Amino acid sequence: MKASIVIANYNNAKFINECINSLNSQTHKNAEIIFFDDNSQDNSVEIIKKFKNIKVIENNIQTNFATLNQMNAFKKAIEESSGDIIFFLDSDDYFHEKKIERIIKIFSEKNDKMIVFDYPIILKKNKVIKQKKIKKIFKTYWDYIHPTSCISIRKSLAYKLLDSIYEDKFVNTWMDFRIHLYSKYINNHFLAINENLTYYRRHENSATSKFTKISKNWWIRRNEAHDYFVYYAKKNNLKIKKNYDFLITKLLYQFIK
Repeated sequence: MKASIVIANYNNAKFINECINSLNSQTHKNAEIIFFDDNSQDNSVEIIKKFKNIKVIENNIQTNFATLNQMNAFKKAIEESSGDIIFFLDSDDYFHEKKIERIIKIFSEKNDKMIVFDYPIILKKNKVIKQKKIKKIFKTYWDYIHPTSCISIRKSLAYKLLDSIYEDKFVNTWMDFRIHLYSKYINNHFLAINENLTYYRRHENSATSKFTKISKNWWIRRNEAHDYFVYYAKKNNLKIKKNYDFLITKLLYQFIK
């Protein structure tokens, strides 16, 4: 099977070398790299063009919303891909050297699986944290949200998935969350493997850095996540009941908005 690694980049020049080197060091060699630069104002393009055999897409038109730009970046990159399996990767993250080999093996052995999630190794300041599988105490509409760079899909599903999750009015609802809902409620032919195969960087310049847990922005985003889920459920004729998480979020949102 051929792998296509599609990379979304915006002003992450200082991380590109580590990102690309991790791909060039993979034990699985049948792979292509497609790098989408979203009008970066740093020297990202200059750096990526020093590498050989990478297809670079330079975009000069973008929206004011990182969520929508990310989905557009991956969609355009997938359109240029030729692999059987799509690996999403944000340019500030990078892969374990055996990730592609491991994921390709799973797709090869499990023909019914369309999406595979792995768990991240979180890099935060000077800490390295291996994310473990989490069992939630309280019932919510969603489980652990695997970061975008921890998601791999069959290309045969890619366009259908992206069409299903795209809605431009939910500008704080990220692609990884949308894919999670799609896999849980629409296409449940997925597998979450309890292995840490992706280095996921949390830093002050990342697009999600302003959503510190339990902060005002975190609750605002969570409120929108509920709104997106209700919209998505209606769109796909899903029957849902309001749970405590929904009610508490809506109550708190009234005080902080």
